Amino acid sequence: MRQKETALQVFLEGFVRLCREPLGLLGLIIVLLVFGFALLADSLVLADPIKLSIRDKFLTPSLSHPFGTDFLGRDVYSRVVAGSRIAMTAATIAVSVSAGIGLFLGILSGMGPRWLDYGMLLLFDTLRSFPVVMFALAVVTLIGPSLSTIIFIVIVISIPLFGRAVRTQTLTLKSSEFIQAEIAMGASFPRLMGIHILPNVLGPVMILAAMEIPVVISMEAGLSFLGFGVRPPTPSWGNILNDGFKYIRNSPWPLLFGGLPIIFTTLGFTFLGESLRNILDPRLRKES
Repeated sequence: MRQKETALQVFLEGFVRLCREPLGLLGLIIVLLVFGFALLADSLVLADPIKLSIRDKFLTPSLSHPFGTDFLGRDVYSRVVAGSRIAMTAATIAVSVSAGIGLFLGILSGMGPRWLDYGMLLLFDTLRSFPVVMFALAVVTLIGPSLSTIIFIVIVISIPLFGRAVRTQTLTLKSSEFIQAEIAMGASFPRLMGIHILPNVLGPVMILAAMEIPVVISMEAGLSFLGFGVRPPTPSWGNILNDGFKYIRNSPWPLLFGGLPIIFTTLGFTFLGESLRNILDPRLRKES
């Protein structure tokens, strides 16, 4: 029976179900490719992504420059590959930290006394009440543009998203018979949280994390495009788009190949998140 299945068996079953869904498999492949490019960026680049070669500016795609060159003669392919590491680093750190904090606060809010629940809701609503763009610009103005600033901004605005979702799941579980039985038998809060609550809320957290990663990547690219993110000459996708937009009449390739990775990454994580939702949501699983 399912209660006696090991974590490995549950994982393998979910992986098989994921691979059986065409969009889920496609999303998984895209996500693995993006992470692979990010991890192996130093080995996959064809040239130094910040090396200038004015004589080679605005070259069309070729074997030596698959994505062409920009207005300073830099290899666009190498800059896109190097930019994948920045994008995935920002997304992974920001989503992991915000998911971890939101997970803890959400469980604490759902299982704690009513006054604590109200306090957590006030904190979540306060953080979510700020317009994202205005909040991001204000923080960048105060701290200065950098990758660390972008990560901090994403963590702050994403904590309420995870916290509220986990709180809702926790309140539902709290009223379940097995939780009430554990409480009646004097189970401690760490036991309830670690053994009964946490395993049952990880599914929604994973789905939200998969959906949130492309949001972080788009935010990093958008702020860098506007000049409030990663500073040039660091090869981020936003900087590549900025350079390509300025010189689109001279060459469309930097803008085209700088935007395609963002589109593919967003589609990959969206497909993966939707497939995980179909697999991990118990209500959808009963219907299938």
